Amino acid sequence: MTRRLTVEWPDGAPFRNRSLPIRFLAVSDEPDRTLEHEVNRRNIGHLDAILSCGDLEPDWLSFLGDAFSVPLVRVLGNHDRDHPDLEQVVPHPLRASVTSRFPVPLVGLSWAGEAPVRGDRSAWAQALRITCARLLRPGAVLVASHVPPTGAGDGPDPYHRGYDAYRWLVNRLRPPLWLHGHTTLASTENWQAKLNGTLVVNVTGSVLVELVAPQAASSIR
Repeated sequence: MTRRLTVEWPDGAPFRNRSLPIRFLAVSDEPDRTLEHEVNRRNIGHLDAILSCGDLEPDWLSFLGDAFSVPLVRVLGNHDRDHPDLEQVVPHPLRASVTSRFPVPLVGLSWAGEAPVRGDRSAWAQALRITCARLLRPGAVLVASHVPPTGAGDGPDPYHRGYDAYRWLVNRLRPPLWLHGHTTLASTENWQAKLNGTLVVNVTGSVLVELVAPQAASSIR
């Protein structure tokens, strides 16, 4: 079943030429088989994009992109294996970069290190790289990673614990929303957590995300 989430986006710039919310489907780890049925996809409604937080088969992602006829942006998980031939099916993943191929500025953080081995030191390299990039382009940003920040979305064992580097990055970027996978919903008490003002959301399965314009921007329109 697709969960739903509405977040007020603090930056009105992405809404200047639109009157509707920004809507995208965030997915990760476990295919939401309810989306195989057209009636359920109709109930989702219009989407602007699909965002994968890792560990989903390329064929499933390609199906979602074709079924909703929207662009797909993705990061790699610990079970993903990237290969040039896959770019015929799904787009090249974001490893540790900021992209404009999304309705709002998006930071993508793939599994750090050489999968399936955890890459805690590589996660620090990712965090420093992103911090330098955002110094040149400040403003509100959405973060999509496979692993959560430590203390928000951790799993029950060391392999599924969040990255300390990502928690540091939360304090540097102050993103309104951070989406991740990697942790099963059954192993956590809540699929949402607050971390220093950032809403951290586990999108394992699927979550329909609506970003709405800030109230000030809405009143101006």
